[in-house]
Amino acid sequence: MEEIKRDRYLKQLIDSQQNGFIKVITGIRRCGKSYLLNVF
Repeated sequence: MEEIKRDRYLKQLIDSQQNGFIKVITGIRRCGKSYLLNVF
């Protein structure tokens, strides 16, 4: 299976990691939400 790069989304998560807010990842089914969190 081909891996789709989500560098922009990953950078946003990393940059906002210490701001004290809860992050909510939303999207349609099978768009890579869980994969993004596993990489994070």
